[in-house]
Amino acid sequence: MAYFTWKDTGLTADCASLDAMAARFEEAASLLRRMAAEGFWLELQADGPHINHADPAVFEAYGFISEEPPVRQLTLLN
Repeated sequence: MAYFTWKDTGLTADCASLDAMAARFEEAASLLRRMAAEGFWLELQADGPHINHADPAVFEAYGFISEEPPVRQLTLLN
């Protein structure tokens, strides 16, 4: 199943003020709420939290790139 990890390392590097940081948090929160409403879920794994969706089309519609190992991303044809 396709998944990705959420990393926001640019918060302090990209934001010049507390207001900018707050706006960045609000934008991220809005996106996460919209994703939850569309069926994404968080799954805690040994290598960190994975954000998943069961429908690859929805996953791809958001422009996310799956972090699954390449062998797990292959579609086998009969």
